[in-house]
Amino acid sequence: MSDTTAPAPASAPVAPAASAAARPPSTWRQFSALTKPRVVQLIVFCAFIGMLLAVPGWPDGGQWLTILLACAGIWLVASAAAAFNCLIERQIDARMKRTAWRPTARGELGQGQALAFSAVLCAAGSALLWWAVNPLTMGLTLATFVGYAVVYTVILKPMTPQNIVIGGASGAMPPVLGWAALRGEVGPEALMLCLIIFLWTPPHFWALALYRAEDYARAGLPMLPVTHGNEFTRLHVLLYTIVLLPATLLPFVYGMSGWLYLASAVVLGLWFIAYGFKLWRSYSEPLARKTFRFSILHLSLLFAALMVDHYLPWGQP
Repeated sequence: MSDTTAPAPASAPVAPAASAAARPPSTWRQFSALTKPRVVQLIVFCAFIGMLLAVPGWPDGGQWLTILLACAGIWLVASAAAAFNCLIERQIDARMKRTAWRPTARGELGQGQALAFSAVLCAAGSALLWWAVNPLTMGLTLATFVGYAVVYTVILKPMTPQNIVIGGASGAMPPVLGWAALRGEVGPEALMLCLIIFLWTPPHFWALALYRAEDYARAGLPMLPVTHGNEFTRLHVLLYTIVLLPATLLPFVYGMSGWLYLASAVVLGLWFIAYGFKLWRSYSEPLARKTFRFSILHLSLLFAALMVDHYLPWGQP
């Protein structure tokens, strides 16, 4: 007699485990995924550094409260922009391996749900910034929302291979938002930090686009590797890393940072250039992935060094 119908031993895997693995994520997780948490974390981090740099010394109790509320408001509006981006690009996302898992691309969340979620987050964040921080920060944050969610996503991204360069202006705004939150104005220091992120964005994103070129071609997006080829894109990654280095030195030249930041900027900048040079000389997908991952580390460590340097009197010029 066949034993195929015999009961499984106690140690064998049971059916509920398999069904649990196949179970779709909860609605909460689906909405959370729309906010692109990792991207928003970097945005809020850069805004937070801008807030700390805007205060001459260590923030007092009232300033810490403003910082906390400003970070919350910026996080809400940035999350709203990410959710709106997922809504607009749901059909494009469905054709790309990198983004096909998103709830809007899979149809797990409806258009009305995503739009309402984005609207609620944007309204809540804007109200918080207006009431608890200042109208300037609210206006700049809302303008950043429009720049990313509408100008970049709807207009630039499907029209020009320079989308990430032009649209990068909105992504470079977090330090300006942070500075405005504590100072109530936009100073030259904030604009220098904005310039750094603006020049950092193209090599960061094009490194990703290099090993995702087939995805973008399938989606019909005119990203630089699709329209101008792999070699042309690699050259521009290298050129932007070279231009980025002197821009990162501006805070030291201007006198807002000291020797610790200068050393960090030089080391990180040369390291980034080395990645760009290797990528230009000999392309490989693993190297492009490493370059993309390093670009995130580069910006994070650069702004962290700027923050640490701000509180080290011996590091000032």
